[in-house]
Amino acid sequence: MRYYKTAKEAKEVRDAQATKAVADIICEVRQRGDEALRDFAKKFDHAELKDIRVTKADIDKAYEQVDPKVVESFKKAAEQISFYAKAQLECIKPLDIESPVAGVELGHRLIPVDGAGLYVPGGRFPLPSTALMLTIPAKIAGVKRVAACSPANKQFGTIHPATLVAMDIAGADEIYTVGGAQAVAALAYGTKSIAGVDLIAGPGNRYVTEAKRQVMGTVGIDSLAGPSEVLIVADETANPEYIAIDLLAQSEHDAFAKSILVTTDESKVPEILKAMEELAGKLSTGEAAMQSFEDNGTIIIAEDMEEMARIANEAAPEHLEVHTKDPKEYSQKLYQFGSLFIGEDAPVALGDYCSGTNHTLPTMKNARFSNGVWVGTFLKTSFVQYITKEGLKNLSETCMTMAHTEGLAAHEMSVALRMK
Repeated sequence: MRYYKTAKEAKEVRDAQATKAVADIICEVRQRGDEALRDFAKKFDHAELKDIRVTKADIDKAYEQVDPKVVESFKKAAEQISFYAKAQLECIKPLDIESPVAGVELGHRLIPVDGAGLYVPGGRFPLPSTALMLTIPAKIAGVKRVAACSPANKQFGTIHPATLVAMDIAGADEIYTVGGAQAVAALAYGTKSIAGVDLIAGPGNRYVTEAKRQVMGTVGIDSLAGPSEVLIVADETANPEYIAIDLLAQSEHDAFAKSILVTTDESKVPEILKAMEELAGKLSTGEAAMQSFEDNGTIIIAEDMEEMARIANEAAPEHLEVHTKDPKEYSQKLYQFGSLFIGEDAPVALGDYCSGTNHTLPTMKNARFSNGVWVGTFLKTSFVQYITKEGLKNLSETCMTMAHTEGLAAHEMSVALRMK
């Protein structure tokens, strides 16, 4: 293994300034509620908010502002996301079994959280796809109250119409024009307009991520996301143009986006880099994408296919693309990733929008131990036991002995009294 191109020094995504700024924002929201939310909207989003909660009239107006073709694409994507989420839900079942110990029944129940708060970023571009990816699994999981937040768009003075339409199609119960760390604080602690929730899900910038970190424990969170990532593994059969555009597609996210190419064929690399420059010239985001790749992009030459797989598994990337001779067979060697894209005709863009899998995924090597948002994100697996007198008798000696060993006298007696 050797590096053909290395990334520059990683940009700092968490620092003391951001930590303090977020703590101050959370404090303001807890103390001043809606008033603080309006002040922050004016300061950060340059929007004068009359109503924090989006009304039915606002949603109807949004439909009028969005091209019907776009609305139809949202509906088709929603169908695919729903199909996949429902299939996932069918894989997890309640449990009710008899124990080998007579008189003991064990099980678990799948219980959706009562309230989920979903954060849909606004940033440079609207992200209606994220509204679909977060809301649909929550509703299919059975969450009674789904509250979605997104910042005001400068052009419209409220949430971007495309995002509003997507939230409505996905089935959000409540929608609020609130962005940034202040949205996370409002969802966690509640204000006059926004009731607090039990779990917060959704990606965001470093301030949103830091806010989720600081409210974690008061509410549940899905994960702490970092900059978006792609890793592409490629052999001599790979199409240089496809790899070039996929590296650009990842790099155009923002200045922190991380694109990695691992290949066994060094001779293809100059062709890939040339194609990137040519394609970037045709893109409105091309200049920013190329700068991001220059800063954060990495190209690694692997000795063979085995080493290429090892490098990919150690990286545990958010998105992993497979461009090899037999991609489906080779993909069996890969086991650490947020979402896997097998074959040259499976760009990350399909997963981002409409293949059906979720695009809210673990980053920063978190795929080693966690997964993306899915119906299970919004479900609790709560344990159940039903024990008869016979069961108590059969378990009593074991239980009392262990309680006595740990010095927990009341535990021991709680069984002994019943045995009388």
